[in-house]
Amino acid sequence: MTADALVPALTRLARAAAHSTGACRACGVESVLADRPDAAVVRHGAAVAKAHADGTDPAAHRARLALAAHPLLAGILLPPLLPSAGDVHGRLVTAWPYGAPVDPHDPGAAPWEHVADLLARLHSVPAGDLADDRGGEPGALPRMRAPVKVALAVERMRAAAHAAPAPAARAAATAVEQALRALPLAAAAAPGPHDALCHGDLHLGQLVRGPGGSGWLLIDIDDLGTGDPAWDLARPAAWFAAGLLPPEVWARFLGAYRAAGGPAVPADGDPWDRLDVPARALTVQTAALAVAKTAEEGREADEAEELMIQACTRIAALAAG
Repeated sequence: MTADALVPALTRLARAAAHSTGACRACGVESVLADRPDAAVVRHGAAVAKAHADGTDPAAHRARLALAAHPLLAGILLPPLLPSAGDVHGRLVTAWPYGAPVDPHDPGAAPWEHVADLLARLHSVPAGDLADDRGGEPGALPRMRAPVKVALAVERMRAAAHAAPAPAARAAATAVEQALRALPLAAAAAPGPHDALCHGDLHLGQLVRGPGGSGWLLIDIDDLGTGDPAWDLARPAAWFAAGLLPPEVWARFLGAYRAAGGPAVPADGDPWDRLDVPARALTVQTAALAVAKTAEEGREADEAEELMIQACTRIAALAAG
């Protein structure tokens, strides 16, 4: 389906969802919040409509949508406005309340402690209780998709780097490939003793103020499911290890997660026995996407992208040693 057809369809859904609340004050005013191959989002007043990626598994998506509406996850996940997903020319579509995001222009005000608290609460929800309500065992819940996203990022990088004439892009891709070979991704994706309910793609863009400016909530259910909760801490851990996240911010985040009883890491002591593999995997994913984007756009890596690529070089060197 073309974007020209998709955006109007999402606009109609967002308008209908906003009007269903009886409090729409923005008739005739829509805004496209995202228009990417993996997701398109349109806002109308207090509602947004989202078209999910092509190839989204309908059964797993229904399970994830039900989880977002589950009473045990109230105050943690933003609940949907509609209980089921629609279909627009083969794309699953959902409707949600609009929530104000973190200000990207004020990174110093990023609510890292709130993120940590939400994650700790999410990870502490008994997955068995959620599955029982759906008439199944914990295994009936979908698996979180974090390890899958690493592989998808590498696939995109390979395609972009192969087509790129710049030697720098190919050299960067080689560093990422070498770091990837040191990762036990198959084992990381399998059920394990630490499994909990996980977000699966945690970053600050997945945080919004609830309706009416209430507390912070997590959004984006596309990767939600059971798995090792250490993966939800992996992106800030990778940023810290690469020098993108200041040590004091990392300490605040980790301290808040532990204070809230999060099970992903021990309550005290060295957390890296649990975080090392997921953090290296997110380093590979972030660097792979950086290589792909720079190759696709025909530009050099910016400072943040270069730091992640250099981190892959260090990971590869440590593995070789």
